[in-house]
Amino acid sequence: MITFVKKYHMQSICLAFSLGGPEIIVILLVVLLLFGGRKIPELMKGLGKGIKEFKDASKEIEPTEED
Repeated sequence: MITFVKKYHMQSICLAFSLGGPEIIVILLVVLLLFGGRKIPELMKGLGKGIKEFKDASKEIEPTEED
């Protein structure tokens, strides 16, 4: 039951925020203009570390089933 709710919730989020090719290109251009070519690799490195830490922390906490 819990996995169904999580799966349904993720599908609704993906449908609400679905992006096409032109939208992604516009977002990338805005990021490039805001941060410049030199800052982007540093930002991506920090983002990657943050995602890795989040995944590690989520693996430590396992969901428990409550009746």
